Order: sequence, then C-alpha cells, then structure tokens
Amino acid sequence: MRDTRESRLLLVLLIAVAFALITVDIRGGANSPVDGARQAAAAVFGPVENGVAGAVDPVGNAIGAVRDSGKRHDKIAALQAENEALKQRLGSDARNRSRLGQLDSMLKTAGEGQYGIKAAQVVAIGAAQGFSWTVTIDAGSNDGIQRDMTVLNGDGLVGRVTTVGPSTSTVLLANDPDFTVGTRMEKSDELGFATGHGDRPLSVQLLNGKAKVSPGDRLVTFGSQADKPFVPGVPVGEVVKVDPSGGDLTRTIYVRPYVGFTKLDIVGVVVQAPRTDPRDQVLPAKPQPTPTPTVTVTATPTGAATPNGQGNTNIADQSADANQGADPNAKPSPQAGKPNVPAGTAQAPDGNANANPPPGGDPNGQANADGEQ
Repeated sequence: MRDTRESRLLLVLLIAVAFALITVDIRGGANSPVDGARQAAAAVFGPVENGVAGAVDPVGNAIGAVRDSGKRHDKIAALQAENEALKQRLGSDARNRSRLGQLDSMLKTAGEGQYGIKAAQVVAIGAAQGFSWTVTIDAGSNDGIQRDMTVLNGDGLVGRVTTVGPSTSTVLLANDPDFTVGTRMEKSDELGFATGHGDRPLSVQLLNGKAKVSPGDRLVTFGSQADKPFVPGVPVGEVVKVDPSGGDLTRTIYVRPYVGFTKLDIVGVVVQAPRTDPRDQVLPAKPQPTPTPTVTVTATPTGAATPNGQGNTNIADQSADANQGADPNAKPSPQAGKPNVPAGTAQAPDGNANANPPPGGDPNGQANADGEQ
C-alpha cells in the first residue's frame, strides 16, 4: 500500500481503537467485554501459533545453545580440572604409602643394627662428577652429612657419600665399577672385597682361596677403620655363583645385591655408627621351605590267608586236594598218625618222644614196644 494521506489517517484510527480496547479490557477485569472476542481469537489463531512455535523452536534452541555454550564449556573445564586433581591425589596417596613402607623398613634395619641415620630422598640420578652409578639426595652439610658416610635403605647397602653440599649430597652406588667394600661371610666369617659391575652381580674376591662357599650364602659389610666409609653389619647380598677353586690364593664369587639400584627413593645416611658390631643380626630371615606332603601306600599280598578264613588259598581245600588220587585199596602205614621224630630221639610207646634217651640206647634212636632197650 502506498504511503498516502488516507492510509496515514487509517493507521492513526486503528491505533486509537486498539488503545481504546486495551483500556476497556483492563478496566473490565474478569468481566471484560472483549473477553469473548479474546477466546474466539485464541480458538482460531491458537493452532496457528503452535505450528509456528514448533517450526521455530529448533532455531530458538540452537540460538540458546550457542548463547549457553560458553557456560557449558566452562563447566566441562571445571569438571576436567576436578578429575585431574582427584587423579593426582590418588597417585600421591599411593606414593605416600610406598614411601611410608620404605621408611618403616629402613627404620627397622637401622634399629636392628643400632645405626643412627638421617633420612633423605633421592632427587636426581647421575652427577656432574662423572660417576656412572650415582644419585643425588636432598640432605647435605646443613643436615650433618659428611663425606665417606655409609648410605643404606631397608634392603641393605646402597653406597657411600662422595660429595657434600649445603642441602644436597652425591652418593656413589655399590654397583659402580669404582666402588669397593670389605665383606664378611655369614657364619664362616670369610673376608673379601666386593666390587660393583653395573647391572650385573657384584664380584667378591675372598682372601681364602680354599673357602667353602655355596650359592645362597649371605654377606654383610666388614666395616672400616673409624667406621668410615663403611659401618659393619650392613647386608650386602646373596651368593649366586662360585668360581671353581684352582689352588689360587684368592677365590671369586658373585653376589646378587639386596638393593634394587634402579628404584631408589628413600635412603638413610648413617651419621652415628653402632657401639658394637651387629654381626649377622641385620640380615633378613631366610624363607622357610614349603613342606612337601608324602603319601605312603602299603600293598597287601594277594595269596595271604585272612583271619576269617577268606583268602586265595584254603588249607582244608589243600588237604582235600592232597588226598585226591590216592589208592583206596592201599593199607595205612604203621607209622601213619605218629609224629615224626628226629634222629637220635627215643620214642615212648604212647608215641611221645623223650627228650633224653636212657643210657645204652640204640644208636639209631628206636625204642622197644615196652619202652626198654
């Protein structure tokens, strides 16, 4: 429709009527005169409105989703951060339990050997000094650590302190090729010197070339003068191989160390040596072999007669079988029914044998009918 004077006048008139109807509807309240018209309009245009709303709802939802996507993203990010925090907490709890177990084992070892120790944690592997098997611990001179102190954990000998800083120290591990420690065999007290070989067993040169050693024998540290660098009695390892004795002055054995050098975490530096040598008290208890159950089977002879007369062979049947085949016309022998008498034994008329025949008897041992010779 073109914008003319008549159209403008019509628009103003319609607006005025609309305002008048709104005013009448508001003042009428529940009894509004236009209520009937409103209901009729709702009945006519309601389905149309529902159809239009259903058509535009997906578009509205999409617009709302776009508008709320920022909030949802923030919520997802918060949930992910919470999950990561829970995972870290669970991981830290497991690690704390592991450390607590290591610390408890180390304190037990120190108590059995009467070692005064300073607990420390391994914070780095390898050092600037060029050693191939070293670790750095978080304890130094400020904690009372000095050079050439023994380092152990709950399993046994870890190494010795080589370099000390204010808050950290370097430990040369016992499996380093430059590491040497005096050892003593359990029970036999055979002395030797153990040397590291990296990830292979330690080699020990026994001073006695004829020493009797077997796989499974165990070693501890012999100790050094003034207890530096090694205190006595620290478990070293278990013999796994023995070189044959060739008549040399020394003998070589190979020892698997108790300590796992690739998984060190909590260690202890011995800051106070024991008053007396603990000898073999710190060694772990040997595992007891599992008993093997044995079963004894007793075989019963197949031909033996049982007390109730049952068995594979019947005595009465044997007697019957012995009488079968005998001549029925044969006369019984005069000796039948009489007991057999050994030679040289006199026999009485009633068939009883005398233990001592009368003097002058028949050398053949036969008696007369009346019992006289």
